[in-house]
Amino acid sequence: MNSQDFDFVSQLLRKRAGIVLGADKMYLLESRLAPLARKEGLPSIDDLIQVVRSRRDERLITQLVDVMTTNETFFFRDKTPFEHLKEAVLPVLAQARKGQRIRIWCAACSTGQEPYSIAMMIDQQPALTGGVPVEIVATDISERCLERGRQGLFTQFEVQRGLPIQMLMHHFTQQDDHWRVSERIRSMVTFRKMNLMDPSYTLGKFDVIFCRNVLIYFDGPTKTEVMNRLAQSMNPGAFLMLGAAETVIGLTQAFEGAQDRRGLYKLSSKAVKAA
Repeated sequence: MNSQDFDFVSQLLRKRAGIVLGADKMYLLESRLAPLARKEGLPSIDDLIQVVRSRRDERLITQLVDVMTTNETFFFRDKTPFEHLKEAVLPVLAQARKGQRIRIWCAACSTGQEPYSIAMMIDQQPALTGGVPVEIVATDISERCLERGRQGLFTQFEVQRGLPIQMLMHHFTQQDDHWRVSERIRSMVTFRKMNLMDPSYTLGKFDVIFCRNVLIYFDGPTKTEVMNRLAQSMNPGAFLMLGAAETVIGLTQAFEGAQDRRGLYKLSSKAVKAA
């Protein structure tokens, strides 16, 4: 791949998905585009990029962006965010909402392990919400990942990553060499295709937003833009959950840290007034 083609694809990824690729990531680009070129019946990556350049085929562009997004996820990933949700978020919201539903958004949900982890935790511990109904919306840019999430079908390897054996036995049924999450848990999660770079998304207002391990792929201005849009999608008193390596410091004043809760932020009073 020559530098002109690399720059073209890099700019396309930046515009469509906010992904920033440095020159040292050319190997990553080549390793992920080669299978796509073969799938499309094209002799090489160069031919694939030439087709994208000349035809501007949205189907092919969507697939290119899809293969370049990182879909790493597993059940109860990092544990700490779920402890925050259990100890410092849901009980507070249940008290504040006084019977109104609590809305949770899992942005960049990949194949669904995060929203299903939340659903299982709430299902097994209803006292966390005091009987207040909970709606979980899971979004991702990849239709391929979303379809897997809707099916709720996971491999043996996937269910062994972070999922307690008691939950596996209680919420899943085995189907050959896969495991399917129960209809009860699947019904708690709604999957929708959405791009965080799209300024026009309308999902309504949320009380909790999980947006973990996504911002690390964006540059500073894009991080600020995305977080400010997230703030506009939140109710007063809402919470934002970021990844362990992510922060709002120096990027936006829409959120303030929750004391002694790493990665957990509350919507600031400034953001509420601005809305």
